[in-house]
Amino acid sequence: QVQVVESGGGLVQAGDSLTLSCGVSGSIFNINAAGWYRQPPGKQRELVATISAGSRTNYADSVKGRFTISRDNAENTVWLQMNSLKPDDAAVYYCTTGTGLGTNYYPTSRWGQGTQVTVSS
Repeated sequence: QVQVVESGGGLVQAGDSLTLSCGVSGSIFNINAAGWYRQPPGKQRELVATISAGSRTNYADSVKGRFTISRDNAENTVWLQMNSLKPDDAAVYYCTTGTGLGTNYYPTSRWGQGTQVTVSS
């Protein structure tokens, strides 16, 4: 089964940037879509960005223009570049592989441990 390992989270100040990484194993990564979710404290998990096998991207309105999802199929890695971070972006961030894009995205990999992003105001 496909497994993912997220990394790169940390404590930053509002306005700072941070890049999250996701290593993928157990699949032919270049045929899968991928997505980043986040779960703020006490709230439901939400999908923030997806990328197709062909590198088409889609973003939640709350992060559009600030976050960039990208992938390297040779390295089996997905990144989430986060700029102009806000306190509302604080959450545990999870990546998955799956199918589809945007609202049609469906995760199929196992959920990883996630990586914590904390944004101070």
